[in-house]
Amino acid sequence: MTSTGKYRQSKSRRMRIERDSLGEREIPADAYYGVQTARALDNFRASGMRQPDSLLRAYVMIKKAAALANQELKVLDARRAKAIAWACDEILSGKHRDQFPLDAYQAGAGTSYNMNVNEVVANLALERLGRERGDYEYLSPNDHVNMAQSTNDTFPTAMNVSALLELPRLDSALRALVSALRSKGREFILIIKSGRTHLQDAVPIMLGQEFNAQADAVECARKEIPRRTALLHEVALGGTAVGTGLNAHPKFPRIATRHLRNLSGLRLKPARNLIFAVQCNYRIASLSGALRDLALELIRIANDLRLLSSGPTTGIAEITLPAVQPGSSIMPGKVNPVMAECLNMVSFQVVGNDLAIALAVQAGQFDLNVMMPLMALNLLHSIRFLANYMPDFVDYCVKGIVANKERCKHYFERSVGLATVLSPYIGYLNAAEIAHEAATTGESILSIAVGKGILSEAEFDRIANPLRKTTATAPAAGKRKKAGSGTVTQRRSHP
Repeated sequence: MTSTGKYRQSKSRRMRIERDSLGEREIPADAYYGVQTARALDNFRASGMRQPDSLLRAYVMIKKAAALANQELKVLDARRAKAIAWACDEILSGKHRDQFPLDAYQAGAGTSYNMNVNEVVANLALERLGRERGDYEYLSPNDHVNMAQSTNDTFPTAMNVSALLELPRLDSALRALVSALRSKGREFILIIKSGRTHLQDAVPIMLGQEFNAQADAVECARKEIPRRTALLHEVALGGTAVGTGLNAHPKFPRIATRHLRNLSGLRLKPARNLIFAVQCNYRIASLSGALRDLALELIRIANDLRLLSSGPTTGIAEITLPAVQPGSSIMPGKVNPVMAECLNMVSFQVVGNDLAIALAVQAGQFDLNVMMPLMALNLLHSIRFLANYMPDFVDYCVKGIVANKERCKHYFERSVGLATVLSPYIGYLNAAEIAHEAATTGESILSIAVGKGILSEAEFDRIANPLRKTTATAPAAGKRKKAGSGTVTQRRSHP
């Protein structure tokens, strides 16, 4: 690829002429990108979205690491290597972001993305050396910036590195969510309520126990993510086109990965099998699956919070979620569970992203999977969406949840699920009759049980409290008492 050294003045701006294997192409004279980026801009305009910045940072780190490694191996002279490293530092400092305009949906494998990075780094380095942009005979995007590399090994390496760079922020956000849910668990631990199974009344449970269970669910999903990222620390860099290391120094994978490890601060190492690392995207599918599993739990928790706060006068309303904005443009005073609703939408998107990644991962053929740009976009979006939203969900929803104690007590006392505590005393069928009586008359299980002389209020409270593990008592086998027949005299421990 070369520049002709020619410039033309179009109607709107000055242009330079660059040439590649397909011929000449006009490039804006002030652009740092080159001919292959320009062609991709013409070809790919599907979404208007760009790849996340973390992928660009990872890619530029790879270019710097490669230049330093090639200099160390004495296959790239120090003058060019230092200029390439300087150009990478310029980009890593946050400059020239407008020079990476490509649509996220583009040529397979990410070739256009790799060349965009190569061209910008090359032209920045050329200016550093006092040369004109496009003077690729002196410093080439392919021959120097891309030395000992291919899109096929750099793009999967960049995916790994960018994901690892993003994950600590998600982990911190999930830890905060777990902490907030546990705090509510402690706050609500003495509030007894009716449990619900099949969306119907069930045995008693403490409101705090439900929140503690939610915390454990998130914590379980959080701990799974690091386990799924183990393979991400093995990178394909140095495998070049098909993992065989063609056109790279035999020591390049080890030395380049060492430099990349130092630049990124990540515990990276060359993949044990570079062919596997280039062909297979199991590592991406595995991490995406962990994010999907997390999203499924978050959906469930968000739905429970919405249901528990529903009403408030015509629903369950055992808790109240913070009012963060008006809920209706037509109904005055309406407040909706908007933070939980947004958590649902974010989590739905993560599940959808995982499906797209799964389809992309299985679409690899032979020695390369060309669907990597789609994987990168969706994986990084999933991490970022969750990491971005969790702090707001914690601050504007979970921390402000209030328990409606009287409402919980009201449902608890009238739940037919309380008949279960009578079964050890009077048998399942007799307890069911009392439950039906309560449902028919509207009288509470407690009042019926006390009225029939089955239990005292103190006994009922003792055996119905979910926090009391071994305090409930029941008649010994063969000594059950019939409803209304007086005080039970022979009892045994009942968990």
